[in-house]
Amino acid sequence: MNLSLGPLQYYWSRDDVLAFYGEAANWPLARVYLGESVCSRRHLLRLADWLALAEQLAAAGKEVVLSSQTLVESESDLKTLRRIVGDGRFRVEANEWGAVRLLSEAGVPFVAGPTLNVYNHETLDVLAGLGAQRWLPPVEMSRASLASMLERAPAAIETEVFAYGKLPLAYSARCFTARHYNLPKDDCQFRCLDHPDGLALATREGAPFLTLNGIQTQSAGVYTLIGELPALRELGVASLRLSPQSRHMGRVVDAFRAALAGEDGAAEKLARVMPGPAVDGYWHGRAGLEPAGLIHGAEKHA
Repeated sequence: MNLSLGPLQYYWSRDDVLAFYGEAANWPLARVYLGESVCSRRHLLRLADWLALAEQLAAAGKEVVLSSQTLVESESDLKTLRRIVGDGRFRVEANEWGAVRLLSEAGVPFVAGPTLNVYNHETLDVLAGLGAQRWLPPVEMSRASLASMLERAPAAIETEVFAYGKLPLAYSARCFTARHYNLPKDDCQFRCLDHPDGLALATREGAPFLTLNGIQTQSAGVYTLIGELPALRELGVASLRLSPQSRHMGRVVDAFRAALAGEDGAAEKLARVMPGPAVDGYWHGRAGLEPAGLIHGAEKHA
């Protein structure tokens, strides 16, 4: 298995984004996903800037994939999508079915993102026929369900699993961060910039519940499968996706590298730099917010 750096979910300053990917060029990653996949109002980096970053990362030996937007809401969004599809230099991750159609019509191989909601092998067969060369299961898919799917999956398509980060659970045309500040979506004042790892939402009892990230709702806990590598290998998973966080991402990557290499203490290293409680309930077919057993234990001794 190898490691992928997923698309940036949050809104960071231009300088912070450029510095982050400058460091990522030296991390032990097979590929890096780039682009704005959450909200088109986040435009401190334009498509030309993402493409320039893609060139730099490709020169550093990374496979670069351009991630499409998950909700296409305007002609401007569609225009950007068409430019991504037509660029031709980099593979594209399709995060909604309109992107799948454009990529298929252009004859461009693509990655089927997790928000396509592929829950059966028949849909996976369709995507493979349209040009998908890699796919990601929905983040709530359990090990048992994935195993059942992969028994009849097309042999030519690789599987990449979301293995680390706050889970992207839902998207809406409304902006929840703007609503938190009593602002309209079209005049949000870009308050997402104030929350580089999302805005924490707790229950009335004060327990972590969700994370607000503009139009995206995430888990409060940090999903991690670092303790499930033997099972992932057994299933034939080719790649693990690590989702960016604002601090210590290099240490996150190194912890997974160490785990893949069979080094001791990788889970404990990871527990020290996680921006929230560790969870893995979905993988085991339970409630998603259930704590991750291995990491939860490691965290107590960190």
